[in-house]
Amino acid sequence: MTELEVEGEQERTSPTRSARDYQNVFRQLGPGLITGAADDDPSGIATYSQAGAQFGFGLLWTMLFTFPLMAVIQEISARIGRVTGQGIAGNMRAHYPRMLMYFIITSMLVANVLNLGADISAMGEAVRLLIGGPGIVYAVALAMFALVLEIFIPYTKYVKVLKWLTVSLFAYVAIIFTEHVPWAAVTKATFLPHVTWSKECITTIIAVFGTTISPYLFFWQASQEVEEEQKDPNEKPLNDAPHQGTGALRRIKLDTWVGVAFSNIVSFFIILTTAVTLHAHGKTDVATAADAAEALRPVAGQFAFALFALGIIGTAMLALPVLAGSAAYGVTEMFNWKKGLEKAPAKAKEFYIIIGSAIVIGTAMNFLRVEPMKALFWSAVINGIVAVPLMAVVMFMSTNEKMMKTFVIGRGMKIVGWIATLAMFAAVIGLFLTL
Repeated sequence: MTELEVEGEQERTSPTRSARDYQNVFRQLGPGLITGAADDDPSGIATYSQAGAQFGFGLLWTMLFTFPLMAVIQEISARIGRVTGQGIAGNMRAHYPRMLMYFIITSMLVANVLNLGADISAMGEAVRLLIGGPGIVYAVALAMFALVLEIFIPYTKYVKVLKWLTVSLFAYVAIIFTEHVPWAAVTKATFLPHVTWSKECITTIIAVFGTTISPYLFFWQASQEVEEEQKDPNEKPLNDAPHQGTGALRRIKLDTWVGVAFSNIVSFFIILTTAVTLHAHGKTDVATAADAAEALRPVAGQFAFALFALGIIGTAMLALPVLAGSAAYGVTEMFNWKKGLEKAPAKAKEFYIIIGSAIVIGTAMNFLRVEPMKALFWSAVINGIVAVPLMAVVMFMSTNEKMMKTFVIGRGMKIVGWIATLAMFAAVIGLFLTL
């Protein structure tokens, strides 16, 4: 066989260049993709569903607006973890007042438990809608299953499970292709926003903003970058191995922006789906993600209903370990305890006790008859209060040469990061004015 024939045979039998490129890109996705997808948990689905059901296409523009703000803050959080080799709480303990750290971590822990309770309830209700039976039993069974996976599967294997769970979010994209969509009106509403200056509209915008940019996501992604670095013996914190910086920061940017884009696209389609179905048929009151799924059945048909409900279950199974894990990272770093999903439970007891306690308490809320909407409301209030000082701390960290050394962020990221912080501050003020 000639050299040209060998080359031709290789081209026919090996993956195409584009296929290899896609495989390489997917391998680089991890903390950012999982963090972005976890943002579309059942609590977020309820918020986006309410936005679409109540205001139709009117709030589609919020996904375009929040995208760069969320992406930059998440990228900065990831950089902090990769550069310093510590998560957000570990760096706060080393460089900032302890009382500020205690306030932020404790508040996040409470908000996460409330959010867990609401998500677990939504997951059980979604299963009940699909197959009937007692929702509380399904909620407990799935919550305990998620807990067992998080405790007993090492990080290197568990992260693969989480990455594939992100596929469940495509359910919300697929639904829209079962409906007629006036794309010209959708495009206009997305790029030429029109805000109705009513209390209801402003409150929903604030809820969307608070749901999209949540404190627990900062802790999770920063700590996951530390896990990624520690699992590879060839990698070190960038402060100790600055020559690794170019490749590591390029991967973080790709991972984060793809993850956040994925998250916001899915959120966009949830608003769009409920707008062309529920809003178009006069169903404007959606309290929970399960309510949205149930309301879809008579309007959009069994297939759309089933996809929506399955998406709730998949996103809840993704969000539970992120909510519990971010709380555990925060508390263990606050007290300098051993931590990490790669460690066996016996070697990081406090870390796994916090994860277990958070999920068990969240599950118990379903027996105490805590209303999911009240849990979500107070979770949003607490997250709003915590987000502003936390985002300010993250911004100060990212420009601190003593902490970040040669990896302080550039002017562009600094400007967008502070815009995001000020926007969140405005959202919190708006939240209290509309209570």
